[in-house]
Amino acid sequence: MTAATLDGDGPAMPVSGSNPDKADLAAWLAVVAGILGALMATLDITIVNSALPTIQGEIGASGTEGTWIATSYLVAEIIIIPLTGWLERVLGLRTLLLTAAILFTTFSILCGLSTTLTMMIIGRAGQGLTGGAMIPTAMTIIATRLPRPQQAIGTALYAVSGVLGPVLGPLAGGWLTENLSWHYAFFINIPVCIALVVLLFIGLPHRKLQLHLIRQADWLGIVGMALALGALTVVLEEGHREQWFDSALMVKLTLLSIVGLAMLTAGQFFSRRPVIRLALLRDRQFASIVMMALVLGVVMYGTNYLIPQFVATIAGYNALQAGQVLMFSALPLVIALPLIPLMTRRLDIRVAVTSGFVILALSCWLETRLSGQSSGSGFVMSQILRGIGMVLTFVFLNQAAIVSVPREYASDASGLYNAARNFGGSLALSAMATLQDERLAFHSSRLAETLGQSSVNLHLYLADLGDLVGEGAALRALAGTVAREALVMTYNDLFLLVAISTMIVAPLALFLKPLPAGPAVAMH
Repeated sequence: MTAATLDGDGPAMPVSGSNPDKADLAAWLAVVAGILGALMATLDITIVNSALPTIQGEIGASGTEGTWIATSYLVAEIIIIPLTGWLERVLGLRTLLLTAAILFTTFSILCGLSTTLTMMIIGRAGQGLTGGAMIPTAMTIIATRLPRPQQAIGTALYAVSGVLGPVLGPLAGGWLTENLSWHYAFFINIPVCIALVVLLFIGLPHRKLQLHLIRQADWLGIVGMALALGALTVVLEEGHREQWFDSALMVKLTLLSIVGLAMLTAGQFFSRRPVIRLALLRDRQFASIVMMALVLGVVMYGTNYLIPQFVATIAGYNALQAGQVLMFSALPLVIALPLIPLMTRRLDIRVAVTSGFVILALSCWLETRLSGQSSGSGFVMSQILRGIGMVLTFVFLNQAAIVSVPREYASDASGLYNAARNFGGSLALSAMATLQDERLAFHSSRLAETLGQSSVNLHLYLADLGDLVGEGAALRALAGTVAREALVMTYNDLFLLVAISTMIVAPLALFLKPLPAGPAVAMH
């Protein structure tokens, strides 16, 4: 006997086995393959964070330029995620994942061999384009290969890959950087890919290519989305250094993003199946979910970028130590893992999501009280709270995104939701690079003014210090202190901004409707 579940708009994929309520070994191997692919893709988003100072030094990139190493990955993922449902119908699930896994590993090797920033960005963008296809398809496998009674287990495992991947990334990257080399943070994908390919061959059946569907694609929307997101991200990333619209390049890119948005909008009317069904945003509940997903991406990827940078520059942590700080947020996930199916059935979604965002805001607020003497221990409580908040928001919003729309639009909702979360991460990295420069200059100026107003005490301090270490060393020490304190204040400002953003969207959880009885799964 077999049970079947619709694979998006494609043909039904049967759940094999004699018992319709229990999946066979092949089905579970397929689920493991999907989750492994999603974990590898999400882990690689942040695997460079703790090793970023080392990588920047070796390839000759500045601090602000280095954010492109993370941003290029996210931007590419944003573009490909909404296309995954269509690519799946054209290529078939197994062919799509095999192609994505092999190309992802190829681009990973390119990253590991990079000697310039350009080479690294090309490799990271390639990773994002191929890795992005492995994230939503993990839920497709769960929806099509597992019977409904067992889908809650698959959903819980998927939540682990989504939450744990960005946390494990800095730790894995830090350990490899300190014990081997930063290059191995990318080469580690080679054995993972081999295991993934074997599991895909065993667990997923082959399906013939449907190349005729290429003619039916929303090419207007695809090209428009790529132009809009790509150009907008470059404007956000480089605008500060280029003096915004004083730069002809920034003006051209802004116009290009507007043209891309117009093409994407036109695709909503002229395409039978738009690449992103923006009409779903007319639904108040789904629009609220997308907005919360956007801010969730800001918190998830923004803090995972800021914390390693802080402990590396202020506390002098190496890449491994920086990654270990982030691991505290994984503790609540490990504890909650077996309880996730029960939580989704018993907890009111409005209470869970509201509480989750409030806890996330609190975790960021605790990080606004950092000082020049702060170290990794100062992040323990905030990271544990962040882990609790991530479990509540990530798990419930993931399911709410699907059940809030008609079943025939489930894949569109999944793509839009995942794209919004990743765009939030890209927006966070771009904005933080710009704000970091501006706030650092502001605080440095204010501290210099303060020192000028207390010149008598300052001269006495420098005279006493100069007697001990020499006048030149005393001045350098003072300059270092000013630079460090200005940087600490800058990080405090950025954490405060994330906390405020999180609190602003928390009331949107009141628009959510209770989840239906039984496990809801996200399909793409």
